[in-house]
Amino acid sequence: MAFNFKRAASRLAAASLALAACTHAQAQVTAGPGAWSANQTWAADSVNGGNLTGYFYWPSTQPTLGGKRALVLVLHGCAQTASGDVIESSSDNGFNWKTVADQYGAVILAPNATGNVSGSHCWDYSRTNHSRTTGHEGVLLDLIQRFVGNAQYAIDPKQVYVAGLSSGGGETMVLACLAPDIFAGAGINAGPPPGTTTLQISSVPSGYTATTAANNCKALAGSNASAFSTQIAGVIWGTSDFTVSQQYGPLDAQAMRLSYGGTYTKGATATVATGGSNVPYTDANGKLRTSEITVNGMGHAWPAGTGGQNSNYVDATHVNYPAFVMDFWFKNNLRVARVAPPAVNSCSASVSGSTVTVSGAGSDSAGTISSYRVSLSGPTAVNDAAAGSGASFSKAYANLANGYYTGSVTATDSGTGLTSSACSIAQFLVGTAPALQPPAGLAVGSTTSNSVTLNWSAAGGASGYNVYRNGSRVNASPVTATGYTDGSLAASTTYSYQVSSLGGSGESALSAAVSATTKSSWTCTATSASNYAHVQAARAHDSGGYALANGSNQNMGLDNTFYTSTLAQTSPGYYVIGNCP
Repeated sequence: MAFNFKRAASRLAAASLALAACTHAQAQVTAGPGAWSANQTWAADSVNGGNLTGYFYWPSTQPTLGGKRALVLVLHGCAQTASGDVIESSSDNGFNWKTVADQYGAVILAPNATGNVSGSHCWDYSRTNHSRTTGHEGVLLDLIQRFVGNAQYAIDPKQVYVAGLSSGGGETMVLACLAPDIFAGAGINAGPPPGTTTLQISSVPSGYTATTAANNCKALAGSNASAFSTQIAGVIWGTSDFTVSQQYGPLDAQAMRLSYGGTYTKGATATVATGGSNVPYTDANGKLRTSEITVNGMGHAWPAGTGGQNSNYVDATHVNYPAFVMDFWFKNNLRVARVAPPAVNSCSASVSGSTVTVSGAGSDSAGTISSYRVSLSGPTAVNDAAAGSGASFSKAYANLANGYYTGSVTATDSGTGLTSSACSIAQFLVGTAPALQPPAGLAVGSTTSNSVTLNWSAAGGASGYNVYRNGSRVNASPVTATGYTDGSLAASTTYSYQVSSLGGSGESALSAAVSATTKSSWTCTATSASNYAHVQAARAHDSGGYALANGSNQNMGLDNTFYTSTLAQTSPGYYVIGNCP
């Protein structure tokens, strides 16, 4: 009989000096879209069936530790899905990972459990033959490698973490034990430990102790057990959780400490702002290795905090665990060398005829600044990666064409590979002011069924802009920003846009035109029914006795009246498991 794990209980300055103070930053990496991806298809699971599917969040912000991004694997619980419960949607923030992903510049992975373990799409933490190459662990570790091995994401292998709820919490502990060399930290939420079965979730089996769990954990690690010396773990549970035994919380944390080895000191219990307590444990070197959070009054749920979903085993009324556990991981990561990047403390540009002299000064706590880079944007572009070195520099650039310029200065330490944040040089003028030009770089940003967002580059000498749709001006007053959203449009319609500059001499010519097409007015709908009913209603089809969602071909489980699924129709003829995003 399939056991239902979760239902067992219930994102124009003057041509004189222009100085700008700059803050420390890590090396610049490629900015992502700052939005959850569309549904992805990854590796095939030969044990549980189907392909691993799910979503990822690639932030537009820069990473905050070591110049590279962290990667966080987030695992849903039974009876949950990544689209319906974990990722951000139009109505809520799901598990509430987007805000902290933006704060730390981290990539978030939200996969769906393959197969239909325990009849509720659970993660198979209770499997007795865990492997790094097969089953849930195999496809999840393959997923990690896909992102770590892809240079565009700039993932730091020393900043890979995993967190999950319920069966996802159990799977989190399995992964932390099985691959301590991969995961620098874990966040176990109401997770049964390795070696327990789905029938033992509500109480700790007789004779099963933290030592039992630790022995199981170390056995999973095998030859990778030495990596336990630099792993950290957080555990969290609610005092009103009557689905997974609350005793598993402290047992899990103790088991991880036993796996890590050495002696530990229990710290002072700290109050959790939303009701609860946190108990920290430090090792013999004074390093914080585990934290145990007890949340007063929380049931069996993922603690998303304010803004998160507040239904289907997600709790928005207590602690924001993504914020807590990310702070815990980043402050206590034992694998990343914490070296500060250099800083450009001041920069300036002075003009004499057609010559511009750029100067700057910086500092580097790790040694000496190896090189300064000067970038000037204007009629004559400058991109000089060898403008100087040391504590300060000054370099002249002759024969620059007349016109408006802006610029920046950065500093690099070749030893650490870290680069400072940019010190900005405000707009300045070389020679006489040119005729007003239309803005360059007009591009279409986001679109909806009734709106188009436009962006463009600032035009020298412009005090504002006019936006034209199909040759007619759409803005009532000058646009002072370098972007505009045109609303009240028809769905599935293509429009042509141009922009002009406004200044003391009047209005410029129009820019080159760009086209934008609004999206369809299609509205996603979700239907919950038996798999048999879904097939009969042509939302799914039968394949070898299994119901597969039309369009996405996601495996819903057996095609009969005993299996119930929620299907979201995201476009005509296309269905995915879960609620509408």
